[in-house]
Amino acid sequence: MAVVKRIQVINKPVDAVFQTVVDVANFPKWNPTTPSARKLTTGEIGEGARFKLEIPGFGKVQQELREFERNKRVRLVPSMRFLRGGHRFLFTAQGSRTRIDHELEMTPKGFFKIFSPFISMMGKKNLRDTANALQRYLERT
Repeated sequence: MAVVKRIQVINKPVDAVFQTVVDVANFPKWNPTTPSARKLTTGEIGEGARFKLEIPGFGKVQQELREFERNKRVRLVPSMRFLRGGHRFLFTAQGSRTRIDHELEMTPKGFFKIFSPFISMMGKKNLRDTANALQRYLERT
C-alpha cells in the first residue's frame, strides 16, 4: 500500500479552500492532473456526490466524495478495478490561512500489485502537482 503525505499552508480562509477542493467538476480550471471533469449526481455537493474525472495514465475515473465534513475534511475515492484508496484532505483554519494535510492512498489490487513502485511514484508526482496548482490558483488573487 502506498500512502503519500504532504502538508501545505494556503493564504486563503478555510471556507474558500474547502469549497475549491470539493467543487470537483471545476478541477480542470486549476488542476493540471485533471483535463476534464463533470458531476454525475444531482443536488448539492456533499457526502456521496459522484464525479467523473479524466486522469492521465488512468483514463476516465468515477470518484465519490466521502468523509465529508464541511471545512474540516473530505476524501475523494476512485472507483477502479485495479486500485483502491483515495485522496484525503484535512483542513485546519489558521487565522486567514488554511493548512491542508493531504493523504493519498493508492493500493493496487490483484495482478497490479507488481506495479506498486510505479504507482507510488506516480502518486507522489500527482500529489505534488495538485497541491502546487491548488496553492497557485487560490493565492493568485
